[in-house]
Amino acid sequence: MKWYAIHTRSRHEKQVDSFLRERGIDTFLPLVHTLSRRRDRKKYVDMPLFPGYMFVCTDKERLFDVKYTRGVTRIIGTDIDVPTPIPDKQILDLKSLAENNVQLDQFSYLVKGRAVRVKAGPLKGIEGILVERKGHYKLVIRIDLLQKGAAAEVFISDIDPI
Repeated sequence: MKWYAIHTRSRHEKQVDSFLRERGIDTFLPLVHTLSRRRDRKKYVDMPLFPGYMFVCTDKERLFDVKYTRGVTRIIGTDIDVPTPIPDKQILDLKSLAENNVQLDQFSYLVKGRAVRVKAGPLKGIEGILVERKGHYKLVIRIDLLQKGAAAEVFISDIDPI
């Protein structure tokens, strides 16, 4: 049995979790306790850590059942019809964080060399490549024709992957 990530319809994660458990399929839906603001009130709710995604532990034969569960849009993989298992260690680490009531926040997966866009601050809207020098992150703006670039220091929290 291996872990797989599945994509669900928007805001259907908890419903899909329930449907799959009823079918005897092991699931993991990491939740975060978040303050929800409405016009007239504020309250804490449990929201998915990864909106639109959850995890299932099953064998390849049962993936058909997972794929055709109401609310599931697809099983994540490298190709459309080839589901890719997630290493057990990654799921166990995530479960350990969730079980120990550690405050979890969703974090964009940023790697050095990836194209990013600044989402806040004076550089908002600028796109470039993320690099790291001496423990500081820099946004490199490339001028391809000249094969030159300019770098500006950015806070990792101010950028999103493109």
